[in-house]
Amino acid sequence: MPADANPYGDIFGGWLMGQMDLAAGSVASRRSGGRAVTIAADAMKFHMPVVVGDEVSVYAELITVGRTSMTIEVEAWRRARHSNDSCKVTQARFIFVAVGDDRKPRPVPPETN
Repeated sequence: MPADANPYGDIFGGWLMGQMDLAAGSVASRRSGGRAVTIAADAMKFHMPVVVGDEVSVYAELITVGRTSMTIEVEAWRRARHSNDSCKVTQARFIFVAVGDDRKPRPVPPETN
């Protein structure tokens, strides 16, 4: 939306990073079975701008699980309003830590099938 863009119509990188963090957080909380918090965003790379009116899709994949942490690879793709072609615009690696009600790190439970 225009409120999320600079005067040239390019979407703010911070807005896009926020969407990516939301997607990664969803993966982290599902895998950890509860609250998980972002502790780092690494390897953020912007390949090209997103402009007002573009459709943005965000994809997140769990890469590794430690005792309390999870690493999630995230990509954002854009599709112009009147096009069927899409292209990757941003990628990053987010690290989350599972936390308990006391907001302290807790173990990520073993994966269940």
